[in-house]
Amino acid sequence: MRSIKIGTRHSPLALWQAREVERRLQALNLSTEVFPIISTGDKNLSQPLYSMGITGVFTKDLDLALLNKEIDIAVHSLKDVPTQLPEGIKVLAYLERDFPQDVLVRSTAAKDKPLQDLKIATSSLRRRAFWAKQFPNTSFVDIRGNVNTRLQKIEDGLADATLFSLAGIKRLNLNITYEELPFMISAPSQGVVVVVGRDGDNDELNNRVREINHLNTQYCVEVERDFLQTLEGGCTAPIGAIADIQGSEMVFKGRLCSLDGKKCIEINEKFSFSVNQKYGKILAEQVLRQGGEEIMKSLKL
Repeated sequence: MRSIKIGTRHSPLALWQAREVERRLQALNLSTEVFPIISTGDKNLSQPLYSMGITGVFTKDLDLALLNKEIDIAVHSLKDVPTQLPEGIKVLAYLERDFPQDVLVRSTAAKDKPLQDLKIATSSLRRRAFWAKQFPNTSFVDIRGNVNTRLQKIEDGLADATLFSLAGIKRLNLNITYEELPFMISAPSQGVVVVVGRDGDNDELNNRVREINHLNTQYCVEVERDFLQTLEGGCTAPIGAIADIQGSEMVFKGRLCSLDGKKCIEINEKFSFSVNQKYGKILAEQVLRQGGEEIMKSLKL
């Protein structure tokens, strides 16, 4: 088989993800090349994500390169991938999830401030709403850029602290102090690297890539993304979801909030898991019945 062309965003974290996929494919004695592509989301660092017509803002340039056969596969952070994939593209593999939780990183000047007094920099409506649920008088400011850029902006005084996925800190091996936040719920599929390819194209290549798939991670994120899709969410809605398989059971936690965090519907469920059941849809419909439909309507106004 010829060398596999791996497409990726150009950020340090995206390159780490692509090289992790490359490492696993090379362990299967496959030849690979990494091709960085600057995405629309990386080109525009002035607008918050929720104002950019969010669907696929970090993935569409790679999707085009894939469909145009400039690359053979593309590597994404799964939480950036729309729940409805473009026609002609399909998921080939999910890497095992690691460090999905949100963490707080403070500036040096704010290291002793109480949590409720912090000015928080984040462009994530989910993080804003979930934080405001806990600390309703918080002041927020938008922030964009890669991990190191955001860390520098915090030190330069943009805000007292910012929020990251712990996976980003761990994958880049950053030696920084962070605080775990038990009251936050991760974005659906946070902490998961996904590999996508062309549908129906080069079955030999696609089948080899599928060998690096982690099945339990697949089952969990499919439930989380079904939950998200049924709520009609996406990056612009404050929706959290995290699933975990424990033996023959799945543990699921989900939350939907209004933008100000004042109205939230949360579910915590543990149930026997079997493949091909639409648990995410069932759980989302439960949230909608409990008041989530009203919240979703308010988000669309």
